[in-house]
Amino acid sequence: MNSMDNLEKQLICPICLEMFTKPVVILPCQHNLCRKCANDVFQASNPYLPTRGGSVTSGGRFRCPSCRHEVVLDRHGVYGLQRNLLVENIIDMFKQESSSSKPAPERKEETPMCDVHEDEKINIYCVTHGVPTCSMCKVFGAHKDCEVAPITSIFQTKKTELSDGIAMMVGNNDRMQGIISQLEEACRAIEENGRRQKTLVCEKFDQLYSILEEKKKQMSQKVTAEQEEKVNYIRGLTRQYGDHLEESCKIVEKGIQTMEEPEMALFLENTKPLLKKIAEASSIAHLDKVERGYEEMDHYKTDFKNEAKALRSINFILDDDEEDEEDDDGETGAEEGEGAQTVSGGSAVTAASVQPSAPQQTNSSPSAAKSAAST
Repeated sequence: MNSMDNLEKQLICPICLEMFTKPVVILPCQHNLCRKCANDVFQASNPYLPTRGGSVTSGGRFRCPSCRHEVVLDRHGVYGLQRNLLVENIIDMFKQESSSSKPAPERKEETPMCDVHEDEKINIYCVTHGVPTCSMCKVFGAHKDCEVAPITSIFQTKKTELSDGIAMMVGNNDRMQGIISQLEEACRAIEENGRRQKTLVCEKFDQLYSILEEKKKQMSQKVTAEQEEKVNYIRGLTRQYGDHLEESCKIVEKGIQTMEEPEMALFLENTKPLLKKIAEASSIAHLDKVERGYEEMDHYKTDFKNEAKALRSINFILDDDEEDEEDDDGETGAEEGEGAQTVSGGSAVTAASVQPSAPQQTNSSPSAAKSAAST
């Protein structure tokens, strides 16, 4: 008895806590479950998956209740799990051994009785109204004028019809499940293609950004170089004019001292060279003069109207006609860098790159300004 009790404990399902019921499925982790219990656990873990007759039949996953191992199912759901025939045979032997030691209970057949004639069994079928009834109803009751048939023949006919209908529905459900799987695969492919195309588009725009950044750097360097050259030139002129002013101040101071000389002969002797210095200092013709507008820097002009218009006209979706034209002009497009194509889900996508014309610039160098300056 102890052996039988221990065996019974090994045959208990961890979900329903009852002895395993046929069919018994074996999980990849080698633990066993009733198929119904496995289906219940699967439904609880995947509440939004489609069902067939109350059973989940599409792919999904759940965890083993014994070891928490993750079980991954295919599109057949729990019906794709392998049956543990050894455990089923052991359960049959256990039940036979248990039943042999107990008296078999008497089996009572429950035959439905007529609602009108309570002592009469339902044994015929009314074809006219489509309901089972008894012989008394046909002879004396509500179905005396109706067409009737033996209930056994109607039972076999209806059972065959129901079986055919179930088989047809199962086939339709399998086809629907295949369509659903294809649609889910199409969704995954679209998402993957979308991510790939986003990456390619971002790369194309990053290339445009790098080109613009390089052009901006070059133009900034040109403006900075001319700015430094002009500033250095102006500062050099400032030093020259400052030196000349300092020399003029010294001459003025010397002239004032000479004016205070009382001796006429000495005054006249000092006046001649002083007047000569005054005449020389009064002239600034030898100093460079800055041309009007020399300090302006607006000759560096940028006009991106055409480039902006071209960028706004970028078309990422190519029609069939445009694809044919681009195939014909492939070599020209490669030289001019007018387009780069990628394919997403069967549709041609282009990230058209624009080759902007060089900004219109008028470079006025300081050396040219100095050569034009009057001296």
